[in-house]
This record gives sequence, C-alpha cells and structure tokens, in this order.
Amino acid sequence: MQAVILAGGKGKRLAPYTTILPKPLMPIDDMPILEIVLLQLKKHGFTNIVLAVGHLAGLIQAYCGDGSRWGLNITYSMENEPLGTAGPLSLIDGLEENFLVMNGDLLTNIDYSDLMKLHLEKNALATVSMYNKDVPISLGVLNLDDSGNIIDYIEKPTLTYKVSMGIYILNRKILDHIEKGKYLDFPVLIKQLIEENEKVVGYDFTGYWMDIGRHEDYSKVLEEFNSIRDELL
Repeated sequence: MQAVILAGGKGKRLAPYTTILPKPLMPIDDMPILEIVLLQLKKHGFTNIVLAVGHLAGLIQAYCGDGSRWGLNITYSMENEPLGTAGPLSLIDGLEENFLVMNGDLLTNIDYSDLMKLHLEKNALATVSMYNKDVPISLGVLNLDDSGNIIDYIEKPTLTYKVSMGIYILNRKILDHIEKGKYLDFPVLIKQLIEENEKVVGYDFTGYWMDIGRHEDYSKVLEEFNSIRDELL
C-alpha cells in the first residue's frame, strides 16, 4: 500500500528549531518523529512511501534516502513553492487507486490498515480520521433564549469537538478536484467535496494522538514518549 507524507512545511510555530531543521526531523527520544511514522506505516503494510518535501528538503532526503534501510521504497515530490496540505498531491505521479495521506509531524498509535479497510468498505472518495478533542473554556458561558433572556449559566465548561487528525485515505479520483500546482488546504478541499455531494466519511479514533506543531505539544510528547513507546513501535 502507498502513503504520502506531507513534509514540506516551514513549521513556523516551532521556530527557532525549524529554521535549521525540518519539523519531521525533530527528535523524539533517539529518533526523529518521521522515522517513527515510517516504522509504523511499514508495520501496517504501507511500504510505498512518497515524501512531499519543500523546506529544507535536502536534510530529509539525506536522512531517509531511498528507505531501503527500513525495508521501504521512498520517493520524493518537490514543492518549489508552498502548495498547502492538499495541493502537493497534484504533483505526484503514480498514485495508487487508494492511498493514505498524513502530516509528517504526528505521533499516534492509530491502526493505519484498519483505516484503509474502513475506507474501502465505505467506497468513499475521502476518509478523514477523527479524534475527540476537549477544549476547556476558562470563562462563564451564558445560554440565552430568543428574547435575550439568560436561561443558563455554565461556569468554565469543557466542550468536546470531533477534530481532523491530519490523516486521510483518498481515492485517486480526488485529483479531479485539485488544480495542478495551485495552493489548496484539506479543509477547503473537504468542504468542496461535501458541497459537490461526494462521499466523505469519518473514522473515529480513541487512542493516542498528538502533533508536535507547537512548543507546548512538542514538550508534552517528549515527556510522554518513553511511557507509550511500546504502543507506538
């Protein structure tokens, strides 16, 4: 099976580290997060890997090479200018009929093969991995009726939302909805597919999931990694 890893962003929220190191090569214990992702994908049968690179691409290429040391076949797709999260797909030749796409800065114990299985069963154009994210509100929240009367006062509630994990299974026909070489992010693409009545389904996940896009998240992952390492690798 085939996976596309998005590894071309500048990772501005992790500056100054990412001025000299691409975010997917940020170290987690004794290896970069990208290597952890590659080992997980191999474990679940994804051995044909495309790395969509841009910012500091040479460092990623030097570290990963052709993937043979992990028993993988790694190729590269280069962005000469930023194309967002979905736009880079338009530059990749040889995409399989159904393929996985994910951000290169995610730490999770999701079962990628089970995700593919659900996508095929649903015969979807796009499958989006979802996670329940709790968002604490540090203020009192008021509920009003249509007349403006306060009918409830909830002190510092925690709201739960289903959020995208940055992991997708796509059918190759999705390329019909992506203009070649144009900037496009996944939220815009998914909304476009919904408006066009294409089949987009969700995959509920309840395990471990964290990205390292912010300093506080990266620090949290560093603290937690050794306690969850066996679940991840």
